Amino acid sequence: MTEIIVYTARKIRTMNPSMPEATAVAVRDGMIVETGTVETMQPWLEAHPHRIDDRFSDHVIMPGFIDPHLHPSLAAVLLPCHFITALEWKLPDRVSPPVQGHNAYLDRLTEIEQSLDDPGEPLVTWGFHKIWHGDVNRQTLNGVSKTRPIFVWQRSFHEIIANDAAIDWMKLNRDDLERHPQIELATGRFFETGLSVALEGMKDYLYAPARFRDGLEQVKRVVHFGGHTTIGDMAVPLVDLDREWPLLLDVIERDDTPFRVQMIPRAIARGGSMGRENEQLDRVRGLTALNTHRLQFQNGVKLFTDGGFYAELMQLQEPGFIDGHHGEWLTPPEMVEGLAREFWNAGYRIHVHCTGDLGVELALEILEKLQFERPRFNHRFTIEHFGVSTPEQVRRIADLGAFVSANIYYLHELGDAYWKHSIGFERASQMARLGTVARHGIPTALHSDFIMAPAQPLNSAWVAVNRISESGAVLAPEERLTIDQAMRAITTDAAYILGMEHEIGSIRAGKKADFTVLEADPYETKPEVLRDIPIWGTVFEGRPAPL
Repeated sequence: MTEIIVYTARKIRTMNPSMPEATAVAVRDGMIVETGTVETMQPWLEAHPHRIDDRFSDHVIMPGFIDPHLHPSLAAVLLPCHFITALEWKLPDRVSPPVQGHNAYLDRLTEIEQSLDDPGEPLVTWGFHKIWHGDVNRQTLNGVSKTRPIFVWQRSFHEIIANDAAIDWMKLNRDDLERHPQIELATGRFFETGLSVALEGMKDYLYAPARFRDGLEQVKRVVHFGGHTTIGDMAVPLVDLDREWPLLLDVIERDDTPFRVQMIPRAIARGGSMGRENEQLDRVRGLTALNTHRLQFQNGVKLFTDGGFYAELMQLQEPGFIDGHHGEWLTPPEMVEGLAREFWNAGYRIHVHCTGDLGVELALEILEKLQFERPRFNHRFTIEHFGVSTPEQVRRIADLGAFVSANIYYLHELGDAYWKHSIGFERASQMARLGTVARHGIPTALHSDFIMAPAQPLNSAWVAVNRISESGAVLAPEERLTIDQAMRAITTDAAYILGMEHEIGSIRAGKKADFTVLEADPYETKPEVLRDIPIWGTVFEGRPAPL
């Protein structure tokens, strides 16, 4: 019989209201046998072979952190790129220093271009944002190089800017590009569905096995570095499942991977159409045949309403954007409704990408129709991202039994910038209005949408608890979460939103032995330094995995 291992700790925060604190947890075969103290679990220890492991005696154990909305394949494509970002980015293997100002951006881009030995190697950068970096277009990039393909990936994943050499390198028909509604050939801008056209031209380079594998290995380090034991890949595939899946298996489905991934497929393939009746439903159902121990398709599906938040392409109700531009739909509204109905009637858990309040409005209108046509309880329809919203929409979310999974990092990086340049103070300061959500009792998770935010749950919790912007200002303090609410949003509530609450999210008998091991107690730490708590590492299914 497998022996029981008892991990002792200075404190165990179980996130189980019936026993919120403990000092020992007994584990066997990757599952929790009992939580409590060494004394209370003596009947188990007297009856079975066991050993005491005191390595965490000076540490605090919490349930393994969960990010229910992260994109391993997207991150694997972007991490090998050259980062030029407005704010500092800390990754396990490097730090990207902040670059702000138009000239500073171009100087850094030119420096990178001149450092490349192969004159034919494409230069792909990530992190551009016009608020910090000014106007960059096809002509600007031609000024850096007329011969090297240059791709500038906007701070969101939703937009790319290419020079002439890059457009030619992708072998795209310029007449077709001129006719595409979400491509501006004059500026070299490919956005939303236009990005899919660019990705088709870039995919042989982006998915080159050595490059993509290196990106996935970096993702693996990033996920572990943040203290995760479960993540959700919220939109599978990124572009091409046949290219992505074999390398996901090789890199993630290994004994040295201390986390699992719930794979949430797209309701419709990127750039696809509805097809025959139930065609998309049949496709998604068939994906469960791919399941492995760490990579699992269950019963979730992802839909998209409006455009990227960092790209300022979210759809807004009046008064819209200060400069008068409009947002974009990622999926035509009538198609969103048709897909939602197909998967709702089949009993799926529906996650809807909504970044602006008009995107939220569309999702809620569809949910109201579906509830009228075919009522469901415990449906877990989830609003993903939740950038701009209204207080009234929060009440409707509660009335309709929906959930929220928020990218709270928007508030930190974009709060000041969007106040002064995009949507004004009132709406910018109230991004991700999680205090209102909590007051309505709506289950809420915090996510990174990595690489849209750092894959660091404690950092997300820090923003949610403090609402501190880039400048240090506190924006809409009424929308702050408590420490307990924030910690639940990266453990128990995140598990609930993924439909995995019976397996993970708290520390109790019968659940998987997934723990995040900290060097300080979040509940006894000043809120303003919550993100600075050192992480020792994790325990995944009973096996310690130090950083």
